[in-house]
Amino acid sequence: MRLLYTLAMLGLFVGAVLFPTVSRATHVRAGEITTRRISATSLTYEITLTAYYDYATGRAAADVANDVAICFGDGTSSRVTRLTPRFINGRTSTINIYRTTHTFPAGAAYTISATIVNRNRDTKNLPPPASSDQISFFVSTTILINAQLGLNSTPVLLNPPLDSARVGQRFVHNPAAFDADGDSLAFRLSVPKEGLAEDCPRYRNIPAYQDPTRFSRTSEAGGTPTFSINSRTGELSWDAPGEEGQFNFAFIVEEWRNGVLIGEVTRDMQIIVVDQPNRQPILAPIPAICVEAGTLIRQAVTATDPDGNRVIINGFGGVFNVGQDGQPLAAGELIQPEYGRLANGGVPLAQPATATFTWQTNCNHIRTSPYDVIFKVNDVPGGRATSLVAFQTFSIRIVGPSVKGLQARATASAGSRAVQLNWTPYSCAPRYGNDTTRLVIYRREGCEPVTPGPCVTGPPAGYQRIGTASASATSYIDTTALRRGGTYSYVLVAEYPDRNGGTNGGASVSSTNACIELPLLAPVLTQVTVDSTGPDGTRRGQVTVRWTRPLGLNPTDLGGPYQYRLQRATGLAGDNWTTVTTINTTLQAGAPDTVYVDRGASTTALNTVTDPYRYRIQFFYTAANGQLTQLADVADPASSVRLAATPAQGRITLSWQANTPWSNENKTHDVYRSRTGSNGPFNLIATVQTQGPQSFTYADTGGDQFASDGNTSGALSRDSSYCYRVMTRGQYTDTQLARLGVLINYSQITCAQPTDTTRPCPPRLGLDSLNCASLTNESFCDQTAFTNRLRWQPTTGPTCDPNIASYKIYYARYEQDSLRALTSVQAPTLTFDHGGLTTVAGCYYVTAVSQRGLESLPSNKVCNEACPALVLPNVFTPNGDGKNDVFAPMRCPRFVEQITFTVYNRWGTKVYEGTGPTLAWNGKTQEGVDLPSGQYYYQASIRYAVLNRNAPAQIIKGWVQLIRDAMSMR
Repeated sequence: MRLLYTLAMLGLFVGAVLFPTVSRATHVRAGEITTRRISATSLTYEITLTAYYDYATGRAAADVANDVAICFGDGTSSRVTRLTPRFINGRTSTINIYRTTHTFPAGAAYTISATIVNRNRDTKNLPPPASSDQISFFVSTTILINAQLGLNSTPVLLNPPLDSARVGQRFVHNPAAFDADGDSLAFRLSVPKEGLAEDCPRYRNIPAYQDPTRFSRTSEAGGTPTFSINSRTGELSWDAPGEEGQFNFAFIVEEWRNGVLIGEVTRDMQIIVVDQPNRQPILAPIPAICVEAGTLIRQAVTATDPDGNRVIINGFGGVFNVGQDGQPLAAGELIQPEYGRLANGGVPLAQPATATFTWQTNCNHIRTSPYDVIFKVNDVPGGRATSLVAFQTFSIRIVGPSVKGLQARATASAGSRAVQLNWTPYSCAPRYGNDTTRLVIYRREGCEPVTPGPCVTGPPAGYQRIGTASASATSYIDTTALRRGGTYSYVLVAEYPDRNGGTNGGASVSSTNACIELPLLAPVLTQVTVDSTGPDGTRRGQVTVRWTRPLGLNPTDLGGPYQYRLQRATGLAGDNWTTVTTINTTLQAGAPDTVYVDRGASTTALNTVTDPYRYRIQFFYTAANGQLTQLADVADPASSVRLAATPAQGRITLSWQANTPWSNENKTHDVYRSRTGSNGPFNLIATVQTQGPQSFTYADTGGDQFASDGNTSGALSRDSSYCYRVMTRGQYTDTQLARLGVLINYSQITCAQPTDTTRPCPPRLGLDSLNCASLTNESFCDQTAFTNRLRWQPTTGPTCDPNIASYKIYYARYEQDSLRALTSVQAPTLTFDHGGLTTVAGCYYVTAVSQRGLESLPSNKVCNEACPALVLPNVFTPNGDGKNDVFAPMRCPRFVEQITFTVYNRWGTKVYEGTGPTLAWNGKTQEGVDLPSGQYYYQASIRYAVLNRNAPAQIIKGWVQLIRDAMSMR
């Protein structure tokens, strides 16, 4: 998706251009606009219009092209005077530079443009060719000004667009685009444009423009002709021109940073196609390379010519620091001081010809995007033949060199857990002013050789970042979570900053690794096992702790005697350390000074029922003053194994964990069970082959995989409790400590009872429902309360609990509603009368509830429907005699919920309207005035108390005779 810029919109006008022209002048061939921000404190840019003029046929016009109006895209413009023109391409063309500075008002996107009058005459794809000089030349560049982009420059196009082509032969042009900030470039074709006014013009695509393939017959190989541009290299190809003449086209160079389009430069150019026997020269392909900064690049560039002509090899690109006009690029375009050189370049050479490209790279050249060097070869044909060209792109990636001479050693102070890293001064720091290059230190456990591949940057896999140092540093001390006896591997990687917000950053190649095995000046814990689970009324909690003597301590290293201080904390990761015991030792073999049975204090027993415990050993030695007070080191702490039991239906799931310096993974753990309580006996029932902490689990369904100590297989009962303990096996992973062998530890005992999730089967429900067809007119006369009688039967099944304690009745008034609990009845009752209802309409289901409180699924759903009925008379006599004084339903209306009653006289005028649960019209108007005798018409809308909440109302329309004089009825 392309970036949408705020720019002057295209004015689509047809007709003549609106500004004066140099009479039939022919001059401008190509051009583009480039920019460079030159101030860090203001939005000031240097803006350059580079224009190429046809001096061979348009000298007079080229000589007077002294100034051009440049529009800045912010509503302002300026007429800019050109610098001294320079001849190019054998004095057939001149290159004119129009350069100015402009300060923009604010950060935004701006489209900078310029119009030059006129294009060349006789351009075939701008018909009619004879008047193509009446079409103006227009180019534009869009920039995005944003503080995060820094002193950004647009790419510059270093290869002048003045090449020629031959009929029937593939034509190639490469602009040699270079971006000093290292931004990514992409290329796409465009349509040449014309301005519609000279100052800050509106513009449009040239309406008569024709794609060059309209003038092609076949490609060079005889296939379909094409006109395209390589989006990565910018190589533009017309395969192949079909007739001689002059042609124009345009393309756009997009500038991207971090996936965002930040600018576009348009080049509008012209080529001349000739029809002659001369053939293009050939450049040998040059593969891309990647080198470390500081490498001297030496590359032979070889060219031949099929006609045996001499050839001229030239090179273009930022590495040469040469612009289109042959002058050095503006200061700061490329941070050097060393530039590429091309020996034997630019001079005619007999072929096969070789020019040698050399470039002494340095740290200033490091960036993430490659450098493209464009090599171009021209042949030098005899006579008046036109020179033809070919191109090759040489892609060079330059990465930062590795840090050299990395070494690691333990620090000199006794027992200190630190590693001293040293290396030789880094060769690429600093790279340039205000450089913030830094060295990043990476570490991993273990030691395997690291041999970085060519141009593979960043740390090797498995290394973790632990710190940074300045680029000028030569040492670093690591104190981050180091284990005594551990083996560690280190590498260094340089990280480079972006320059001016560009993409010159990245990382260097990794250093080779330096490894170290830390000495063991402290004891090593080997066991923290739970001997007894308590207190439980009969037992105290008890944990046995074992450790080794300091494995790496020589008799002359530290002064004796020595002392162990065993400390304890509560929890798997507890750090509330308290000293449990102090043991003095001379480190003599055979002394029982590396084991301790911890039962807690006399007043505070260990509670291994609820808590795991964590232990560590402090090791002290005797200082020079004879005092046993000098701490040598502290052993890595280890916790007891903590076992948890989670009940489920017919099973108990066990899981366990421990926080130890050794690994309990990839070992076999034993699971023990007692069916008779925590006092045992415990039988081995299963082993678990662990892979990782997530595999420290076992689901017990009652089986026993080991019958040698007694077969205890049998389904787990929901009425019984089962007790468990787990024995883990572990081993240190470090090579120094692995020789200690397999370490065995027991968890505490924990007990659990399987849950019972067996539910009763759902009952089968019936309902005494109405038979509307059997009802008489007198059914439910004057009845205002109703009762629904429910009857159900329990059902059974092999997976159902038959022990039913009660039944729950659910009810909903309407069939659309969710049923809600109505009441419960105790088993073995199998009926329920739902009374006090205003209608029999409603739905029910019943569930069974077990003695454990588990509820069955719902029974079948049953619904009762009402039998509505209502009949209206056709005469009444509201004369106050107590007989037929109101118009009301005839005997026994049923389940009427609401009646809306409307009366009209014979002329259609509404005389009465009323709504209510009953109907009793007294023959009066809405205002209470007696209506005269006569015939009236009514409409009754009746809603019944039925099952469907949305049932439509019954509409009854009819007439009634109102009689005031009863005698008239005789």
